[in-house]
Amino acid sequence: MSFPLLTATAALPAIGAIATAAVPAARRTAAKWLALLFSLGTLVLAAVVFLRFEPGGDRYQLTESRAWIADFGVRYELGVDGIGVALLGLTALLIPFVIVAAWHDADPLETKSTRWRPTQGFFALILMVEAMVILSFVATDVFLFYILFEAMLIPMYFLIGGFGDRAHAGSDESAATQRSYAAVKFLLYNLAGGLIMLAAVIGLYVVAGSFSLSEIAEARANGSLEMATSTERWLFLGFFFAFAVKAPLWPLHTWLPNAMGEATAPVAVLITAIVDKVGTFAMLRFCLGLFPEASKWATPVVITLALISIVYGALLAVGQRDIKRLIAYASISHFGFIILGIFAMTSQGQSGATLYMVNHGISTAALLLVAGFLITRRGSRLIADYGGVQKVAPVLAGTFLIGGLATLSLPGLAPFVSEFLVLVGTFSAYPVAGIIATSGIVLAALYVLVLYQRTMTGPVQESVRSMPDLRARELAVAVPLIAVLIFLGVFPKPLTDVVNPAVEHTMSDVQKKDPQPEVEAAK
Repeated sequence: MSFPLLTATAALPAIGAIATAAVPAARRTAAKWLALLFSLGTLVLAAVVFLRFEPGGDRYQLTESRAWIADFGVRYELGVDGIGVALLGLTALLIPFVIVAAWHDADPLETKSTRWRPTQGFFALILMVEAMVILSFVATDVFLFYILFEAMLIPMYFLIGGFGDRAHAGSDESAATQRSYAAVKFLLYNLAGGLIMLAAVIGLYVVAGSFSLSEIAEARANGSLEMATSTERWLFLGFFFAFAVKAPLWPLHTWLPNAMGEATAPVAVLITAIVDKVGTFAMLRFCLGLFPEASKWATPVVITLALISIVYGALLAVGQRDIKRLIAYASISHFGFIILGIFAMTSQGQSGATLYMVNHGISTAALLLVAGFLITRRGSRLIADYGGVQKVAPVLAGTFLIGGLATLSLPGLAPFVSEFLVLVGTFSAYPVAGIIATSGIVLAALYVLVLYQRTMTGPVQESVRSMPDLRARELAVAVPLIAVLIFLGVFPKPLTDVVNPAVEHTMSDVQKKDPQPEVEAAK
């Protein structure tokens, strides 16, 4: 039996979570270093997965299959395709930066309402989220995926509600209330989506007789699996609703600004750069893969919702006074682009959407983590409490600017490539939708540049006059992320080579071909 590389990649952070939680309470620093070492080990295994993956090979590679709940046909089945390997790499890459950025976020506080912040538990929860997300990207059994899809909500709930942002306007009691509200709202929204998905998962098993993606695909290919049109559409809606909540797609998005606003910046990165990608990834793997006809039937409505998300999220970002909520609404707009690319059902659109998932994760992590460093120094999330920061902390201001320019998809930075592909793929199939989506680019330039102008330029406010610049630990977070953004901006080929064959499989599932350009005959 070959070495179970995918299991090992997911198991290592889970083992790290247990080991970190077991460190004695007095040895907080040792727990941090242990968590960091396990995250780096996971990154090494993820790199091995990436290197062993053959873009021109089988659709699912490094496969593992073992009986799990035999009486119900549930198996422990893993396999990675080009889309999954790209997102697995993103997750493994970002977690070490999240841990380093959050180095002091769970240190004990001596306040009336908060006297105990279990540092070990905080970093153990981060590693547990990593393990579940990685496993969800490689699960090829629908029931196994569903278990992971729901289970990752538990550590995220505690990370949001138990370790909130310290830069909160108001008393400790009001801060705790806001954190609890955000955590409960996050949990209820996602649980509601998960429960509807559970009904669809059971319905799929009744119709297909299996939870295995490979077995279902084989049955469809040989004609032994036939779904009634109405059945396929209802099952699609059950899956899509859960993924749209996780994504988050308008109008199911309202939990995200609360969760990101009340969480620490590193936990906010976990939410929008890593966990939410499970939703858009699942749209490609499960909605389009399992229900191709229903996906085509729902395309006009989904594209409309994606366009609303793009414009609505960008408009609300323009009007925000809170730095982190601005980034949250910007992410809603960006997820609209991702979903638009997926359901445009062109190879350019879907390749762009997959690249967008990766590039958005890196750019949002860079911007959010630097914003977190800024907020920690001033103790406020309000834009109005800043001004002139670039004169006292030029390196902080410079890295914040690059993160912001990546967010607005400046050419030369990674998100530009993905956004361009999404717009090209959309315009070739749905010209009007492509034109409307372009407005999101203009609004992104507005909210990013206004944010930078109000916080970093102008007269130096007295409250930021003594603000220190980025320290070595913070530079170790910001500089590599910026380097990756530049590298993938000028040389995206390593990702496109992996992603494009997987997109061809998805296009084959839905039996779609790229529209051919109309060429007028010469007179």
